Amino acid sequence: MAKKQRKKKANKKINTKVVKKKEKSSIREYMRGHKSLFIIGAMAVALFLGLICAYRYVIANYTVTTVYVEGNVHYTNEEIIEMVMEGYYGNNSLLLSMKYKDKSIVGVPFVEKMDVSVLDPHTIKIEVYEKAIAGYVEYLERYMYFDKDGIVVESSLEKTEGVPLVTGLNFDHVVLYEPLPVEDESIFRSILSITQLVNKYNLSTDRIYFGNDGTLTLYFGDVRAALGTDVNLDEKIMKLQYMLPELQGKKGTLRMENYSEDTKNISFELD
Repeated sequence: MAKKQRKKKANKKINTKVVKKKEKSSIREYMRGHKSLFIIGAMAVALFLGLICAYRYVIANYTVTTVYVEGNVHYTNEEIIEMVMEGYYGNNSLLLSMKYKDKSIVGVPFVEKMDVSVLDPHTIKIEVYEKAIAGYVEYLERYMYFDKDGIVVESSLEKTEGVPLVTGLNFDHVVLYEPLPVEDESIFRSILSITQLVNKYNLSTDRIYFGNDGTLTLYFGDVRAALGTDVNLDEKIMKLQYMLPELQGKKGTLRMENYSEDTKNISFELD
């Protein structure tokens, strides 16, 4: 009996030691686990603070303050800048460089493409390459713009300043990105020649009219310049740059059908 009691006491001591050892082991594991969580938490806080510092640095040091815009005619500088620098942080040069790296902006009406270059952290340059538009026709209450080859490149509800309306052409349909279906396609070369000459002499015509007999009339506000055929066209348009300022405020037709370097026959008929 005494032997059994001694054995129970011995077992009890052993169990107590085991429990104490388990308790110490649990405490060490608990402390080790909390230490790991503390390290992870400290690293997360450090990372978060680092991101905040990086964010503030990027915002403070990569804000665009100067923008150069080149090649735009249809759109103003402000409109081009708004298209390029749209969205959140659109004025950040670092994000713009990443957004437009090796990538042009396409899909803008009247524009072939736009390239964006970051010159320095505060300066960018936008190069606009507009479609070569020779004129436009009116069709189904829309303005159909075409290039030098007569290809319809754009359809719009708005008129573009500096692009002439072309009338007198006969066609029964218009398809975007296809040539205007006119009988004589050489007329587009004539239109291009006229627009180039008008620009050469710093003039701006509102409308170009082609008569059935091959005659040509240019409209400058209330003044119509009847040029006849395209013979001596360069000389006629060159003469216009000197005559139109004298006719400002008047309304009528400038007769230049028979004008040449030899005859210089010109008259003005008031309406």
